[in-house]
Amino acid sequence: MIALKRILVTTDFSEASEAALRYGRALAEAFGASLDILHVMEDPFVYAPTSEGYLPPPQFFEEMETKTRERLEQILPPADREKFHARLSIKKGSPFVEITRYAKSNDIDLIVMGTHGRGPIAHMLM
Repeated sequence: MIALKRILVTTDFSEASEAALRYGRALAEAFGASLDILHVMEDPFVYAPTSEGYLPPPQFFEEMETKTRERLEQILPPADREKFHARLSIKKGSPFVEITRYAKSNDIDLIVMGTHGRGPIAHMLM
């Protein structure tokens, strides 16, 4: 039998991420697992075509992280955080790198993430 002890749900606060959280919660409840919820903040200036030579004010990233933390706390009520022994985390960097790094370093058994809802042709082309 499969034993899931820690489930990671990644979120970008989209509708697809909300669906992933519903699945993650249901799985955590069914298996008696704990929930980790992770949001990866990408630097918005890394890929911006006009970002060369531009440095945002120092408080920009602090404010961005504060707002992200508030949104993260809103998606799982305190009672559910306690029920699922939830850990809410924010990492900075490339999502696929940070998600896999987090999963490896925290002994995650299952990663649940949303999809953009592409059709079969789009999936095939990707």
